[in-house]
Amino acid sequence: MLKAVILIGGPQKGTRFRPLSFEVPKPLFPVAGVPMIQHHIEACAQVPGMQEILLIGFYQPDEPLTRFLEAAQQEFNLPIRYLQEFAPLGTGGGLYHFRDQILAGSPEAFFVLNADVCSDFPLSAMLDVHRHQPHPFLLLGTTANRTQSLNYGCIVENSQTHEVLHYVEKPSTFVSDIINCGIYLFSPEALKPLRDVFQRNQQDGQLEDSSGLWPGAGTIRLEQDVFSALAGQGQIYVHLTDGIWSQIKSAGSALYASRLYLSQYQLTHPERLAKHTPGGPRIRGNVYIHPTAKVAPSAVLGPNVSIGEGVTIGEGVRLRESIVLHGATLQEHTCVLHSIVGWGSTVGRWARVEGTPNDPNPNDPRAHMDSESLFKDGKLLPAITILGCRVRIPAEVLILNSIVLPHKELSRSFTNQIIL
Repeated sequence: MLKAVILIGGPQKGTRFRPLSFEVPKPLFPVAGVPMIQHHIEACAQVPGMQEILLIGFYQPDEPLTRFLEAAQQEFNLPIRYLQEFAPLGTGGGLYHFRDQILAGSPEAFFVLNADVCSDFPLSAMLDVHRHQPHPFLLLGTTANRTQSLNYGCIVENSQTHEVLHYVEKPSTFVSDIINCGIYLFSPEALKPLRDVFQRNQQDGQLEDSSGLWPGAGTIRLEQDVFSALAGQGQIYVHLTDGIWSQIKSAGSALYASRLYLSQYQLTHPERLAKHTPGGPRIRGNVYIHPTAKVAPSAVLGPNVSIGEGVTIGEGVRLRESIVLHGATLQEHTCVLHSIVGWGSTVGRWARVEGTPNDPNPNDPRAHMDSESLFKDGKLLPAITILGCRVRIPAEVLILNSIVLPHKELSRSFTNQIIL
């Protein structure tokens, strides 16, 4: 029997995802037509022997989250529960706090997945490795180039046994080109080191709490407190994957993840990809169209386009490398490139909404998305254009490399600006 835990974080996280995370919790943001964490749940549900999926985080269990959980339970015919932390407890604190719930029913092992990663989730391969040679911790790793490896947890492995000999989270100099994917398989014994960290935190807290800065004994960082401490002791092993993988930290990386998932659909969910039909819009490459969306036959869509529920797309619209969210309207002959159009937004006829892609270097197979910052030297860097919810763009204007916050009604063109 197996379980899975998905760490979904909380509202104080996902700040780089604004203004999109104002409307829905980041884990429910639609990537390739379905909420981000539905990809995780689909992968877990396909593992034979999966008994329960637990979501751990610090979000209030509000209506969108509750609705999503009810729908997912029905669709996958699995118990899926949300366990809310009393305070943000870090990547390991929630696992320790809810250890009784995780170990109920004595699972042989449990998967732990970070919500903000996009992957083809080779969970069955990880399970085979674990059953062949059980260890408390099995990490999924992939390779990155030397420069980008500094942005991730770096793993030094024994190339014969795949034991993790050394682990450093976001090192300041090059350590290894193997990086941590944020997808793990733990055996029940993995919770013992978490207990040790918790008890040590308690003792340190009693000694040091005079400063008032101590974060609390319950806060456990899996990467720094557990992996770095236990590396080289025969407890942590790594399984390398060459499948798709990317982090989803910002809106630009959500657009890139959408492209990866849409290409994955050719193998996993061909029914989700739009087909070119007589009298229908022209489809180029991988496109997802929600069944309730109304798309004019003269529109040209793709590649990498995801169109949400109740969207209206007028005649002559050109749409590529973009996500159009629930209830948005693109009037006749609009052109939308490398952009995310928010919920219920309207783009007027003959308007152009365009962003600049920040994709990994296509000539480097080990390149990943840069965790880009918005500004450099006080200037807004060119990036994808984001329209928040219920933004109105007038006819015949250009919105280029800009972020428009929710409920704005624009009257002219904007370039390289954040419109508050």
